[in-house]
Amino acid sequence: MTQTTTPRRMRILVLLCLTVIGVLLAGAGPASAHAALTGSDPAQGVVVDTAPSQVTLTFSEKVATSDDSLRVLDPKGKRVDAGNPANVSGTSYAVKLKGGLSDGTYTVSWQVVSADSHPVAGAFTFSIGAPSSTSVKAVGQEVGGGVVGWLYGFGRYMSYAGFIVMVGGAAFVLACWQRGSGVRPLQRLVVSGWLSLTAATLLLLLLRGSYTSTGKVGDIFDLGLLGQVLQTKTGAALVSRLLLLAAAALFIAVLFGAYDKREDEEKRDLTFGLAIGGFVVSAGLAASWAMAEHASTGLQPGIAMPVDVVHLLAVAAWLGGLCALLVALYRSDTPVETAAVRRFSQVAFCSVLALVATGIYQSWRQLGSWSAFTDTSYGQLLLVKIGLVALLVGIAFFSRRWTARLADTAPAEVRPREKARVSASTSTADARTGARKTTSGGGKNTADGSSKASGDPERAAQLARQRAAVDIARQKRQRDADPHRFGLRRSVLAEAGVAVALLAVTTVLTQTEPGRTAQQAEAAASSSAASSSADSSSDASSGALTLTMPFDTGGSDGKGVVSVDVDPARVGGNEMHVYVTRPNGRAFDVPEVKLAFTLEAKKIGPLPVTPDRITTGHWSAKNVQIPMAGDWKVAVTVRTSDIDQVTVSKNAQIG
Repeated sequence: MTQTTTPRRMRILVLLCLTVIGVLLAGAGPASAHAALTGSDPAQGVVVDTAPSQVTLTFSEKVATSDDSLRVLDPKGKRVDAGNPANVSGTSYAVKLKGGLSDGTYTVSWQVVSADSHPVAGAFTFSIGAPSSTSVKAVGQEVGGGVVGWLYGFGRYMSYAGFIVMVGGAAFVLACWQRGSGVRPLQRLVVSGWLSLTAATLLLLLLRGSYTSTGKVGDIFDLGLLGQVLQTKTGAALVSRLLLLAAAALFIAVLFGAYDKREDEEKRDLTFGLAIGGFVVSAGLAASWAMAEHASTGLQPGIAMPVDVVHLLAVAAWLGGLCALLVALYRSDTPVETAAVRRFSQVAFCSVLALVATGIYQSWRQLGSWSAFTDTSYGQLLLVKIGLVALLVGIAFFSRRWTARLADTAPAEVRPREKARVSASTSTADARTGARKTTSGGGKNTADGSSKASGDPERAAQLARQRAAVDIARQKRQRDADPHRFGLRRSVLAEAGVAVALLAVTTVLTQTEPGRTAQQAEAAASSSAASSSADSSSDASSGALTLTMPFDTGGSDGKGVVSVDVDPARVGGNEMHVYVTRPNGRAFDVPEVKLAFTLEAKKIGPLPVTPDRITTGHWSAKNVQIPMAGDWKVAVTVRTSDIDQVTVSKNAQIG
């Protein structure tokens, strides 16, 4: 019963893990902005008297630009920028404008790559003389999404998984169970990790150009884009990873090809050499992530990158070793010694300590405040990761208990009944083999069957295979009959399942804007908006505006009231709060609220606004730009389920 239910449980666990991965990767969507626009000249939504000579954008960190990174479009959608963008000072980048620009509303569209390798895009408008209608419909560009974005996220996950399996599996064999170098399932596990990491790295290298620019599938094999990628920091990191993987292939070949055939003294020397070489290659591979992502930019990069390398190596030693132990317990014909399990338990414990120490530093560096845990997407994902790590450590506690019981119990001897069964099986196999060894002349058995078999290499090989099969069957029955080993197998399987989900969360986390950066960018944008608003609307009327509109999406629970507060309801930047309540006045927890502002008299808009969810029934948006005074139509779309939504609107004088 155990042998039939265990594979079924493994299949169910694998399906659940793949479902978690799919949900996380699908929900990640486009890569979040890691560099944020904190200011511009002209400012967003401002009306200037004369045409500026250039447009300057200021970001929260340094970014990489290309020829089309900054574009300025006139009201008809034609480009009016001249030349390539240039870094004018620090984190400010400017593009020259053509002369003789006419009055009207101009759109500034930008698409850059942040210092931690993630693409960022957006757009805003400003006006010369007076606002006008514009044919530019795209408010901003979406990068990092679509098919290319999904493939890039999948490639990142496979690269992390391949690194963990390859490094952790090899470390398990070298440090915990050296006899495993001759075990085929372990060999296949480590080689599959190498193949996954190599294939994923090549995929990321091909996708990188399209991922950071057009997002088109047809541009994946554009050699021009590939050449540009090779000149970037991320391209150099991916190429370095491929070179290190060539050295890793040599390491794997020695470990599984010649290591097990060495004498004890030669094996000790080879173990030392493999340990040093393996650590150098593994650290280099980990550094290929650290040098191009979160650790390479922001606060204390000189400390953060080595810490990130240690963090990745600790993850590989723990989770990769866990996968190797799982394969050894379930797939290996050679039983894993108790001493090997105990050694891995010690390695895992040290890895967890390293993860806790480096994780605390990384959390402080990326968040900067306690509020970022709940107020930013990065902090919320980090809480999920911490919860999964805690669950993993809890399951590992039970694994250590099973390991201790293995240590306290002598190796299980074959029971008398088991011995009799094995002996009978062996005798039957020998009898069947001997019966087939008849003479060709009279059909009688030879006087000496064993010497006849030894004289026939084919018969001798057949008899050896039969005896080996009997020995393997006896070892498996002996292994499976140990209740402590069976309990260890189940707990290790549960650990591996949680580890798969943990890796998926970590992959999404690396594509999410750090909490410290998000809060700093929001504060800078709010300050800039407040300053530009005060300068551009000194003669405009001010005062909070509240619009209340009932709605009914038509579903079973679709009735409610939405209230929109706009403060100070004037030209320039405004702060907006949206409250959604049920007819009885209680907060209504709806999944999505969107707004759009339209000035129909001037054919401006709709200008979409997507507020952030603050709490149940409360949504907010800062720096909502109103380009000119007039009778604005405020349309609110409320979605109460996956299929039920409605749009209600009301006009109001703003400015």
